[in-house]
Amino acid sequence: MKIAIFAYSRQGCSVARRVWEHFKNEDVRAYTMERFGEEGFEPIRRPPVSFYGPIFQWADVLVFVGACGIAVREIAPHVRDKRTDPAVIAIDELGWFSIPLLSGHIGGANALALELARLLDATPVITTATDIHNRFSVDTWAARNGYIIGNMHRAKIVSAKILEQDVPLHSDFPVTGAYPGGIVPGSSGDIGISISYKKAEPFKQTLRLIPPVLHLGIGCRKGIPVESIREAVDSVLNQNNIDKRAIASVASIELKSEEQGLLDFCKEKGWPITFYPAEELQAVEGDFTPSDFVHGITGVDNICERAALIGANELIVRKTAINGVTVAVAARNLEVRFE
Repeated sequence: MKIAIFAYSRQGCSVARRVWEHFKNEDVRAYTMERFGEEGFEPIRRPPVSFYGPIFQWADVLVFVGACGIAVREIAPHVRDKRTDPAVIAIDELGWFSIPLLSGHIGGANALALELARLLDATPVITTATDIHNRFSVDTWAARNGYIIGNMHRAKIVSAKILEQDVPLHSDFPVTGAYPGGIVPGSSGDIGISISYKKAEPFKQTLRLIPPVLHLGIGCRKGIPVESIREAVDSVLNQNNIDKRAIASVASIELKSEEQGLLDFCKEKGWPITFYPAEELQAVEGDFTPSDFVHGITGVDNICERAALIGANELIVRKTAINGVTVAVAARNLEVRFE
């Protein structure tokens, strides 16, 4: 985690240093006014827009030790989107109050403000409606668990509805433990939440939470262009109604580690790819679609299915061959917990 801390007085520097020491295992940068310079603190420069802008883009968390007004003025020109803006927290220079100002849910500012309040024996000041009413915060929960929010507009609609009444939730995965306030099990209605890697929408207005639990296995002929791989993968995902945002990783055989089309495809999608030796792939247990031709060339009877299953638990799409590309999809087990 990348953290920037700003202090605007000598007393503020003392509080800032306590925060800094608390996050000593993180990537921390501390700043203060030049006249209050202390060891380890970099100077706050002018003009403010060009100083705070790059830090706002770099950091995951901004902690302002000073008045809320200072923090608001300095971040205002740089605020863009709740999905990408960093968490911003203000702490007064005496360490009495810890106040999340921006990105309280997705960015984790609320949770961090509570953590810093415990550190400083301060009073946390949380103002988000779902938190003060003890109702389910869908964006906080999704961010904490690494789920992708399918549609931010619908997330706002669901969050508003949860404050008024219970909202049904459908999950393709087993739910263990109790449901949080504002959420009940269900699979139909005007508005609801669906946890799935499928693109299905069981409610009239469905907020889809997408867990990245799918592993893609790919085999291909030598010299295959990136366009052919893209078309094959897109076709397989569409045919099986799978949301591409559920893909966590790609795997193939070590023999393909320099296959430019495959490398370019994964870079384009932002998906990490791992290449496995033939012996490791052949050792994967399961019922696979064998190919004598592939075995004769690579020493493995099936590349895509075996590669997909490494790190996963179940094949959900078996080997599909399209224009020199073979694709398989596997899913890892998942339990949904709200505790």
